[in-house]
Amino acid sequence: MHGIENLYIGPSGWSHEDWQGVFYPEKRPRGFHELAWLAQWYNLVEINSSWYHPQSVHASRSWLKAVQPNPRFRFTARLWQKFLLERSSYTSQDVLLVRHGMDVLMDAGRLGALLLSFPQSFHNNIETRSWLFRIITEFKMYPLIVEFRHNSWEAPEVLQMLRDRDVGIASIDQPIVGNGMPLRTLSTATFACFTLYGRNTEKWFDEQADRNARHDYLYSKEELLEFRQAVEKAIKAATAVYVVFGNHFRGQALCNAFELQHMLTGQNPAIPRDLVRAFPALQNIRRRQNPRQLELW
Repeated sequence: MHGIENLYIGPSGWSHEDWQGVFYPEKRPRGFHELAWLAQWYNLVEINSSWYHPQSVHASRSWLKAVQPNPRFRFTARLWQKFLLERSSYTSQDVLLVRHGMDVLMDAGRLGALLLSFPQSFHNNIETRSWLFRIITEFKMYPLIVEFRHNSWEAPEVLQMLRDRDVGIASIDQPIVGNGMPLRTLSTATFACFTLYGRNTEKWFDEQADRNARHDYLYSKEELLEFRQAVEKAIKAATAVYVVFGNHFRGQALCNAFELQHMLTGQNPAIPRDLVRAFPALQNIRRRQNPRQLELW
C-alpha cells in the first residue's frame, strides 16, 4: 500500500482457511507462503496467534523472511492472554518467552506495536490500575497499545498515566453492550491504532456463536466514511497510524482494508483477481495492469 508514509492498513491474522480461493490462490504453487503473499498487497498484519502462546524466535525469523521484499511492512501483535485475561501470577520466564519472539521483530524495525487487549470485565479500579501499570512496566521496551472495552477507563488520571509513558489507546469499533467503550479517538501516544471488528451485534453476544460468526461482517462504504475522518486526524498528528480490520471471516477484512485505503489516499490499489471476484465492488477502485487493454476473466 502506498500514498501516506505513516499509514499502515491490514487484516488481523493470515492463517484463515476461508481465505482459500478468495485471497490465496486455489492452486498454490510450490513454496507458496501465505504471509509472503499478503505482504505483496498490504503493509500491515496483526499477529493474533501470540494471544494464545508466545511466538518462537524461529517463527519470528521466518515471518521476517516472508515480508522482506516489502520494506514498509509492519506487524502489530497481541500480548499473550496470560498477562491480560488470567491475571494470575506469572514468572520472569513467561516474560522472557514473550520477549524472545518480539525482540526479533523489534530489532528488525518491523514491530509497529504490542497490543494489550483487556476484556470488558476489566474495570477501572485501584487493583486493575496497579495491574495495568505492572504489565506496561514489564513490556515498556516495546511501543504499547491498550485495548479497553469498559468506559470507566476514560478517566483523566488514566489518560495522563498513559501519556507519560507514551502508551496508546486503541480506537475500537465493535458491538456495544452496557458500559462498553464506544469508538473513541483518545490520543495518548505518538502513534495511533484503530481496531475494527465489525458490527455483527446478533452473533457478537451469542454464547453459542463461534469466532468466525462473531467476525462475519462487511463494512459498508457509509460506515467506512465514519472512520475516515478520525483516521485522517490521526495521520496528521501521529508518527504512525495502524488500522487493523478484525472482520476476517470470508476475507471481508481484506476487502474493507482496500476500500479504506482508497478513501484515504485517493489511489487505486493493485488488488488480486480472486478477491475482486469475491467482492465485485472492488473492481471500481482496482488499479488496472494495462489501462489500454480490458482485463479478461
